[in-house]
Amino acid sequence: MQIQWLVFALLSAITASLVAIFGKIGLSGVDTNTATAIIAVIMAVFLIGVVAIEGKLANIPSVVANHKALFYIVLSGVAGALSWLFYFIALKGAKVSQVVPIDRLSIVFALFFAYFLLGESISFKTAVGSALMVVGAVLVALG
Repeated sequence: MQIQWLVFALLSAITASLVAIFGKIGLSGVDTNTATAIIAVIMAVFLIGVVAIEGKLANIPSVVANHKALFYIVLSGVAGALSWLFYFIALKGAKVSQVVPIDRLSIVFALFFAYFLLGESISFKTAVGSALMVVGAVLVALG
């Protein structure tokens, strides 16, 4: 059984948790939209550096030339930017312990969208687990 995906998923969860902590500290006394824009620039520069180090800068034209892929990449980027804007506005106005559980309901929404837009199946266990996640998120957020 290959578990590489699990390792990266856990690393994603850990680093995402640090976004909330560092973001909450960094947003103190600054405009959230400006801070989010600065974060986006830092992320872009960092990721372009990763692509360059991997020697894959030459792949950029082929991605841009694939109009269908580019369309959905742009939509994903806009959705991500909106998510970050809303996330940091929420963090500025509430505790991390309130915002993060509600934000992580994105899991439930992703399963819903995957079912309706991608035709992925949802098992009974997945549906029950999703319902428990909603209840858990609300309970944690209400603290």
